[in-house]
Amino acid sequence: MKLKIVYIILALSLVNASCKDALELDPTTSVPEGEVFKNTDNVATVINGTWKYLNDTYFTYANPGYTAVMRTSDAMGSDVAVTTKYGYRDAYAFTELTNNRSNRVNSFWIMLYKVIDNMNNVIAKVDGAEGSVETKNVLKGRAKALRAFSYLNLATFYQFSYLKDKNAKSVPIYTEPSTLSTEGKSRSTQAEVYELILKDLKDSESLLASAGRADKYEINADVVYGLLARTYLQVGEWKLAAEYAEKAAQKYNLMTPSDYQAGFNDLGNSEWIWGHQQTNEQNVASYTFHYLDVSSAGSYYYSFMADPYFKDLFDTSDVRYALFEWDNLPGREGFLRYKKFKFKSNLIGDIVYMRASEMVLIAAEGYARAGENDKAVAALNKLRTARNAKLFSGNDNGQLIASILIERRKELWGEGFALSDILRTQGKVVRKSYLDAEGKPIQVEIVGADGKPKLVNSQGHRVIKFPNGSNFVENSSYYLFAIPYEETVRNPNL
Repeated sequence: MKLKIVYIILALSLVNASCKDALELDPTTSVPEGEVFKNTDNVATVINGTWKYLNDTYFTYANPGYTAVMRTSDAMGSDVAVTTKYGYRDAYAFTELTNNRSNRVNSFWIMLYKVIDNMNNVIAKVDGAEGSVETKNVLKGRAKALRAFSYLNLATFYQFSYLKDKNAKSVPIYTEPSTLSTEGKSRSTQAEVYELILKDLKDSESLLASAGRADKYEINADVVYGLLARTYLQVGEWKLAAEYAEKAAQKYNLMTPSDYQAGFNDLGNSEWIWGHQQTNEQNVASYTFHYLDVSSAGSYYYSFMADPYFKDLFDTSDVRYALFEWDNLPGREGFLRYKKFKFKSNLIGDIVYMRASEMVLIAAEGYARAGENDKAVAALNKLRTARNAKLFSGNDNGQLIASILIERRKELWGEGFALSDILRTQGKVVRKSYLDAEGKPIQVEIVGADGKPKLVNSQGHRVIKFPNGSNFVENSSYYLFAIPYEETVRNPNL
């Protein structure tokens, strides 16, 4: 991998480029590196520009920044029945992320390593900037956390679980700023990548211990606690995962039933720990709602429908159950809407990265896997109480863990955890056609255009096997993201 970072005067935002390319821009629009890192205000702008790049860069309309990673993870899981509309139909069918020449494969790799390289520059150079030590520590802490976040995504999607084989080759590690002479590195092991992730996050925990923030997109100690909880869950440090999850969630209240049904579009939600705000002027990431929002008139694709069997996981008293609705519009009759995500009235929506409920579920799983059933049940039932679902009872540890994993599917649907959980737990995709005992589509009742009820054929999963015709299995190579072809050509050390 060879790349040279050029910072732009216009908000010092980052320009999208291939890993191999050096960006040569008109000297009147570029800033010497010394100016970029001259003072802490400029360094803060680099971090903010990188965050904007991560979230608001179009590679294609179906790839609006990091939200495309989350949508891909859910499309490749068990509970989203993706239609044939534009966007994620090939990811859903497991024909895209294994194709190392696909646009999505290339864009994910470039995006994550671009963020890493920008943060490497900040970490290496912030100490030489003008400004207070306290401000430099905050900037370095945020840079290390964002670098860890990027490597955590790479470790999650480009190799099987750490707990399957921590010595398996994962992705290359770069911790120094890249230049035109930087040579591509070989792939490090999962153990080495997670060692770096944990070191960066522990450094961030110390550096951000007393740091405040003006907005929830800014990384503070709570976000770092949450990232540590996710990472410890990946590497099997169960009690640490639970303890950090509890620390991450302690300032955030679980949302009310009415808030849960409000559309998952507002960074001000009491549960949200970390997210990306959208405005009328900065709204690229909102494009992801066109796939998720299956009920608003202004949504384009309506492509992330729910597997009808997914609905059966919920108690009818559950506040989430009320979000299900059989579609009655022409061309979409019989699909099952799950109306969790909705555009705001101006057709934008904030993006959720981390919520308190995820942390409650990490605490539940961590304690359960550590054998502390009482604490695990208490955490699980805290969430179920908030959702008006039936409480878990019993002492069987296996049943408890299975219930927690199902609760993750129910609570975090559409938030990017489907494939990552399958890989992490060494599970498998579970899909089946929605058919009756005779192999015919199950009929469901909708209200027709004339206002009268009628029966139509239901629509569920259309892909229930891998592309080669084999059944879904654990630890399949179809689940992994490919390294781009161009990267393999340009880096002979991979």
